[in-house]
Amino acid sequence: MLLRQMRSNFLYSMGVVVCIIWVIIAIIAPTITPYDHLEQNLLERFKPPSREHWFGTDSLGRDVFSRVLVGSRVSLIAGLLTIVMAMCVGMVYGGIAGYIGGITDEIMMRLSEMVMAFPGIILAMTIAAALGPSLYNTLLAMVIVWWPSHARIMRSMVIANKENEYVEAAKSLGASHFRLFFHEILPNSIGPVLVMATLDFGSIILLFSGLSYLGLGSPPPTPEWGAMVADGVLNFNYWWIGTFPGLAIFTMAVGANFIGDGLRDMLDPRLRREL
Repeated sequence: MLLRQMRSNFLYSMGVVVCIIWVIIAIIAPTITPYDHLEQNLLERFKPPSREHWFGTDSLGRDVFSRVLVGSRVSLIAGLLTIVMAMCVGMVYGGIAGYIGGITDEIMMRLSEMVMAFPGIILAMTIAAALGPSLYNTLLAMVIVWWPSHARIMRSMVIANKENEYVEAAKSLGASHFRLFFHEILPNSIGPVLVMATLDFGSIILLFSGLSYLGLGSPPPTPEWGAMVADGVLNFNYWWIGTFPGLAIFTMAVGANFIGDGLRDMLDPRLRREL
């Protein structure tokens, strides 16, 4: 199915290739960087791209190419952790609300809508700033912003699936509520949530980079793409400092969006027939 989808959807295949390349880079980054990403050499400050420094050097003489490669680890891990935690919280929360129904469902959904009422970037900035700039606080802020959307999708899927015949059959056999939810309903409701998680991954990379750009992400000297773009803005005359980290953010976000669109087409029978 994956190979057939890649042959029929060029953008999906491009997204898969781009994301695989970045994952491989993140895994082997320490072994392929030509310089130590933390090494400072004030005699090499603001060197333009050359054979010695492919992406040039920054204000402290650090090799930008090495920092972009190592920075992929921070951004990818932050994005994956955020989407996994938000998806898990949203699935359990929305699933319980949809399964129980009634006034419990109403109260739980109104709480999620309170979170969704705030603009995501503003809410994440407020939480991260209140907790203090660190990677863990930034991840927590992004999870708080992202879980309600997953909860709403999971709730709608659970409501649709809990009336199916296989659930009624399990009930008639004496299955407990725990087994009905986790063994019968949840596995058949997870597909759209996974597609949404893939689509959200690119947006989470952008949000994390934006928070790091504002100084609310990983503290220096940890290389992170958003913080490197901010350093490039402070040294605007030296275009390479911010351009290459910005291109890394762009390619990773666009690749993840292409994969999400492809998975959505693959799991939607109507769109699959059109393709």
